Amino acid sequence: MNIAHIDCDAFYAAIHKRDDLSLANKPVIVGGGQRGVVATACYLARASGVKSAMPMFQALKLCPDAVVLKPNMELYSQVGREVRETCLELTPMVEATSIDEAYLDLSGTERLHKAKPAVVLAKLAKKIETEIGITISIGLASNKFLAKTASDMDKPRGFYVLSKADVPQILWPRDIGFLHGVGPATVRSFAKAGYNKIGDIANADVKKLVMQFGDLGLRMHRLANGEDNRSLEHHAKRKSISSETTFMKDIGDFDELWEILQNIGVKLARIARQKSLAGNTVSLKLKASNRRNITRQVTLFEPTQTGKTMLEAIKPLLQNEIAAGPFRLIGLGLHDLVDEIEADKGDLLGNNNSKDLALEKAIDTLYAKFGKNALTTSRKMGKENDK
Repeated sequence: MNIAHIDCDAFYAAIHKRDDLSLANKPVIVGGGQRGVVATACYLARASGVKSAMPMFQALKLCPDAVVLKPNMELYSQVGREVRETCLELTPMVEATSIDEAYLDLSGTERLHKAKPAVVLAKLAKKIETEIGITISIGLASNKFLAKTASDMDKPRGFYVLSKADVPQILWPRDIGFLHGVGPATVRSFAKAGYNKIGDIANADVKKLVMQFGDLGLRMHRLANGEDNRSLEHHAKRKSISSETTFMKDIGDFDELWEILQNIGVKLARIARQKSLAGNTVSLKLKASNRRNITRQVTLFEPTQTGKTMLEAIKPLLQNEIAAGPFRLIGLGLHDLVDEIEADKGDLLGNNNSKDLALEKAIDTLYAKFGKNALTTSRKMGKENDK
């Protein structure tokens, strides 16, 4: 089973709770005013009966103590991009179906990650919770329909594996409306014809279903038996790559942060070269001790895949933000990606990064041949000689 469905738990509300710790134990509703509707609600509010698309006045009757917040789509989009970028670190086969949901195809990645898909996905969930600050639910199966169904089985912070062999036991006893994408009108139509449970459709004569419901009857029969031959639509071009680290203890010292950022820059540049990519924009990401996210970026004079260029551009940005510390996370991003053939050519002002690129590629060769320890040892020897 290699197809996964990732669903962020109470996405909008979870982001607000992440950024405002005073909301941690309060019911939160995101939506319009008194005459508006509920966009989403946290699980504390849902326990009172609040649901998405419910009129706000009705939601407040059910949960009068709820904190109502206006939507912040710019913030949600930013976090959604962070989640997708994290998923893309596992596989290029990512199909985002909404701002907070995506399918992943992990076929052929076991050798790369040296772990089975279930283990890789468990690490993904932990990373998203630790570094982005929200939780996800995961469904793992052999196709998109079963993966989506599985991700809804154990929310929030769920991980459910659903095989086709489990379908008779898990799905057949349930009402037809449990099937993803089946609405009340369809449920009523099938109920009139005597089909109330998923198993009723799964075991029905296909020809009879087609005669009664046309193509819908055939589709329902396939879903009821756990069949789905749709492939992932993953043709969107990757727009950025990033690397970041979360500290065990908050750090506010510039020199210490700069040393960490230099290591991240070296890593990010190497990733760019491995993928034959270069970027036009470099971004700095910081997360303060109060969980406030700070993102700053600078556009370069030409695309680059050298760590030196990225770090020279980003150092002033870190200096400008150091007063907002201490920080619990620091990261570096490379955006507006292009093919490496466009990288580090130089300009009319004499800026030429080609020598730096040649040097860093030479270091890549040493890493590949001798491993990281050789360069680490030489650095330590250099520091000792300085003393």
